[in-house]
Amino acid sequence: MTAAPPRGAQGLLPEGLSDRLPPQAEASARLARKVLDTLAAHGYDRVMPPLAEFEETLIGRLKSARAQDLLRVVDPVSQRTLAIRPDMTAQVGRIATTRLAGAQRPLRLSYSGPVVRLRANQLRPERERLQVGAELIGTDSVAAAVEIVNVAIEALQAAGVTGITIDFTLPDLIDTLAAGPLPLSEDEIESVRAELDAKDAGALVALGEGPAAYLPLIEAAGPFHAAMEKLEALDIGGALASRIAGLRAIAKPIGWDITLTLDPTERHGFEYQLWFGFSIFAEGFVGEIGRGGSYAIVRPDGSEEPAMGFSLYPDPLIDAGFGRVEARRVFLPIGHDGEQAAKLRAEGWQTIAALSEGEDGAALGCTHWLEGGALSAY
Repeated sequence: MTAAPPRGAQGLLPEGLSDRLPPQAEASARLARKVLDTLAAHGYDRVMPPLAEFEETLIGRLKSARAQDLLRVVDPVSQRTLAIRPDMTAQVGRIATTRLAGAQRPLRLSYSGPVVRLRANQLRPERERLQVGAELIGTDSVAAAVEIVNVAIEALQAAGVTGITIDFTLPDLIDTLAAGPLPLSEDEIESVRAELDAKDAGALVALGEGPAAYLPLIEAAGPFHAAMEKLEALDIGGALASRIAGLRAIAKPIGWDITLTLDPTERHGFEYQLWFGFSIFAEGFVGEIGRGGSYAIVRPDGSEEPAMGFSLYPDPLIDAGFGRVEARRVFLPIGHDGEQAAKLRAEGWQTIAALSEGEDGAALGCTHWLEGGALSAY
């Protein structure tokens, strides 16, 4: 017999999980709807993958997915290990390469739903988050990147977000340079990455002459145009020419009200991105509210398909009041005119009908009441 939980503990939830109550729950749905409507206007069709999948399926679509990052359970029906999704991108990749394998490319898909992480961090203590995003499958071209970045900006602006910053990165930059003009051994590559992550110029120089050649990359970070000039100066032999041209093409159509920055060696959160990645920040919020870039989806036969996409994590926006609107709510007394109530709802009013005498409409959150066929404010 299972022991009852201690008194007062019945309302507790696991660490990192929480309820969303009114009006935030409605605000969450409204903000997600704004983003999804923007994506639909650009031709992105919505998919709804399940909350959990077989573990090997979930980690098999993106090359960097790791089993240790998954919250797992044993399915009592199949006796196989299930994993609760920590990210929806891999699921969209599975759908694209199986159920929609024969669909015309480029394939545009959008999604929205909760994801659960095995562990939280100090910056974001929540383990369950809302993820809303889009994937453009079948290409990772510069044109695709231009579309993805600008659609992400448009979606956030439609949700009322201002003060947006886009921080670009080149996830495979070190590999590209190490295999070409600035050769490094495998051991040196990892050491150089670690010191670039830490922005530790002294430690980079201490690694030796080869790693020290990567020192200018620390300086090639900051406001976009100045950082790009420093990156271009480092492009020995033109190894980065196509990436530099791509970044400039992506930045060109972005509006003047968007701040652009570059951190060419940033890796956190870009474990499966390839030549291009970007983080999204908003004024007044700590940490990123979204990220995206190019990546490869592994098909069932082991071949790869290029893709481009972005994901937004709007919970901080919702907590700050985005998506919230003042409700127009009217109290309907017993015996009210049903046709008039229906008309009010068609005009955008919320109606609360009395179920017994003596109910207080103001206490129920109503701003008006219906009396004698007319509306009056509380």
